Amino acid sequence: MTMTEHATLDVTGMHCAACQGRVQRALETTPGVASASVNLMTGNATIDYDPDATTLEALADVVRSTGYEASIPEPDRTDHDEQAARDAAAEAEFRDLKTKAIVSLVAGAVAMLVSMPLMAGGSHGSTTDPFMSWVMRWLSPPLEAAFPFLYAAPESLLLGILLVLTVFVMAWAGRHFYTRAWSAFRHHSAEMNTLIAVGTGAAFLYSVVATFAPSLFTSRGVPADVYYEAVIIIIALILVGNALESRAKRNTASALRGLISLQPATARVLRNGTEVDVPVAEVHSGDTVVVRPGERIPVDGTIIQGSSAVDESMLTGESLPVTRQEGDHVIGATINGTGSFQLRATTLGQASTLARIVRLMREAQGTRAPIQRLADRISAIFVPVVISIAIATFAVWHVAADAAPVVRGFAAAVAVLIIACPCAMGLAVPTAVMVSTGRGAELGVLIKGGEALERAGKVDTVVLDKTGTVTVGSPAVTDIVPARGWNEDELLRVLASLERGSEHPLASAIIEEARSRGLELSEAKDFDAVTGKGVTGVVDGHKVAAGNDKLVTPLDTITVPDARTIIHVAVDGQPAGAVAVADPIRDTSPQAVRRLRELGLDVVMLTGDNERTARAIAAEAGIERVVAGVLPEGKVEEVKRLQAEGRTVAMVGDGINDAPALAQADIGIAMGTGADIAMDAGDVTLMRGGLDAAVDAILLSRRTMRTMKQNLFWAFIYNVVGIPIAAGVLYPAFGILLSPILASAAMAFSSVSVVGNSLRLR
Repeated sequence: MTMTEHATLDVTGMHCAACQGRVQRALETTPGVASASVNLMTGNATIDYDPDATTLEALADVVRSTGYEASIPEPDRTDHDEQAARDAAAEAEFRDLKTKAIVSLVAGAVAMLVSMPLMAGGSHGSTTDPFMSWVMRWLSPPLEAAFPFLYAAPESLLLGILLVLTVFVMAWAGRHFYTRAWSAFRHHSAEMNTLIAVGTGAAFLYSVVATFAPSLFTSRGVPADVYYEAVIIIIALILVGNALESRAKRNTASALRGLISLQPATARVLRNGTEVDVPVAEVHSGDTVVVRPGERIPVDGTIIQGSSAVDESMLTGESLPVTRQEGDHVIGATINGTGSFQLRATTLGQASTLARIVRLMREAQGTRAPIQRLADRISAIFVPVVISIAIATFAVWHVAADAAPVVRGFAAAVAVLIIACPCAMGLAVPTAVMVSTGRGAELGVLIKGGEALERAGKVDTVVLDKTGTVTVGSPAVTDIVPARGWNEDELLRVLASLERGSEHPLASAIIEEARSRGLELSEAKDFDAVTGKGVTGVVDGHKVAAGNDKLVTPLDTITVPDARTIIHVAVDGQPAGAVAVADPIRDTSPQAVRRLRELGLDVVMLTGDNERTARAIAAEAGIERVVAGVLPEGKVEEVKRLQAEGRTVAMVGDGINDAPALAQADIGIAMGTGADIAMDAGDVTLMRGGLDAAVDAILLSRRTMRTMKQNLFWAFIYNVVGIPIAAGVLYPAFGILLSPILASAAMAFSSVSVVGNSLRLR
């Protein structure tokens, strides 16, 4: 059996869906690669490959051969270092784009100012763009009054200034558009940069010919128009759009950045009896770490001394602090309350809870939702189709225009090329996935990628495990019924004192309840466990018996709900009362079940427990359909049966016995408080206890799917509407011909609107 390895490459230079698709196709067709997923938003490629057939360096070379840069992340780089490197790269990219955009906008404003005398003088020809006509009508008189020297300057000087400005902007600010377009051409492909380079390049060459050989146009009755200012402003507006995209992409990573920043830099460790502050990286498994009030817990561990209330909201979404005492596990990066304690360090570094969450989020943001395939298929043929439309546009105008056919056809063709840049399609799905997984982490819901998001949004049936999912998962005292002459605390104290000698799980629940009430327990003598019945012993000189009705005669007055285990207590042969113990239902379960039903979902409880107990718990939670007494394989069969009915099934569970059913379900939702194997088998992990987190996961998935569809709709409809307008379809009826400048502004707006729509998920 071939073993595959999972790895990630950092990829830079991608700016659209075509870029992303080119890199992905190159990786997928490489021998030895089982699967590859390239993400435009995160700038990485996630690859499963056979190390016997290829190497990671060879795969990086494959990416480089497509014209993009690729690097292998350092193996010992921490999450903090990796995120810091990504943030630094994103900040540098944004700063570079912002600088180029500002300089280009200034150059564009100067170019427009210099061009106004040419337009007013007729050399530049009339415009059919209503916006440009409005600009010329209102700006020409005040500009001529303010800058009379421009209107008095020779036309050759004005053209020279425009030429120099255009060459500067193209060579400096817009250089990457042309180098990337050339790289794509050499690799027999086309992308966003191809459209920009062809459109602005054609406008520039046309203007150069009109500048130095105007007779070629005027001798044929065509004005020697120049489009220098259009080239500059097109590049400027595209750079503005790219800069806004870059800033928005930084915002989508804010949740991940926030998680990583939670990790404290140092820990207070006991070394040779002395407290020493050491870097967290130098804490070893088994070290004793001291945590003081108000501090952030530095590492995962188990409390060995002391207790406190711990704020775990940043990892679990729980708003209230939870009590943690000796024997309890605490999570690194959570905040200690008013108490102090010592913990024994357990999982450290990349095995810690925080590191696992960060890694899961990163992998999730690097995966692709199935709906992305639609955008990929369209983008693969999009650029060649647009170039064909641009050529056809020029041809139609050249044949059918009533005046200046070459100029108008050329302007329309350039507008088509510019307005059709497929940036929005490339950003439509990955931005939604990235923002959604980040928002999920803030809610204590870890979603393993775009595919899991999409499937969760289609769920119509939710199957719930009972123990640890609907219920708390550990026994607790639910009812105390004292006989006449006894009170609750005294009955519980006597029973807990006797049960101290027992190893039964129910005994632990009774002792825990007594301790929580502050009761002082006595030592039991002559302790004896009676198999199948209960226990006996002497407490404070009195003979005590506790167990079922085979050992102790029950009180006639005891009435407790089903799904309770009743422990009858007798002292010196007389009934003293009874204590009921059960695995209590979670406080949030009834409301969560109600919310699931309000979403139109069918709810089923699936458990290995007996029918009577299962139905009692289900009734308390508001669940009508119950399947009880099933083993792990039976749970899988029940999920399969529901799927055979055409249902899309989400399974929610927490135990090892739930793992097969979690894997079988269309979407597996694992309780983060449960077994690691269940979390590995699930598609979604709930970091806080309670079914309400499962409802949040499904709601978030539905919202994300809606956002993805909105993004794709607007990205597609924008081109469906925008390309014909740019081609001049409105000219015969309204006399409107869109200028390349407005086309570039519309293109930039479409990309920013898609990212902005995705950010609403936050």
